Amino acid sequence: FAAVIDSCAAPRARSPGTWITPEMRTAYLRLHALGAAHSVEVRHGTELVGGVYGVAVGRAFSGESMFSRATDASKVALVALAEWCRGRGHALIDCQLPSAHLRSLGSRPMPRAEFLAYLA
Repeated sequence: FAAVIDSCAAPRARSPGTWITPEMRTAYLRLHALGAAHSVEVRHGTELVGGVYGVAVGRAFSGESMFSRATDASKVALVALAEWCRGRGHALIDCQLPSAHLRSLGSRPMPRAEFLAYLA
């Protein structure tokens, strides 16, 4: 779990900064220890090449961040996350920010009122 967070926080070519502060990392590690935060790791052999992490609450999973060091590794992670969520009765994966990458995997924007009604 910690390796996925650290990989998500690492500088990237298109965005050298990160919003994942040391305090956020500590909080997510605590949530993981409590069983609320989860990650999916994608490996090529023993090398961590992709992953996603976030928090499961009720029937929703809120994704925090994902990373990829190999072609399509983050896609593999998201597909595995969707299967994990389906198996546990999570009906929604909150991707937070729309992107072409997520749309290519089947995500769709959800109006705020619909999202809040779902969460209620």
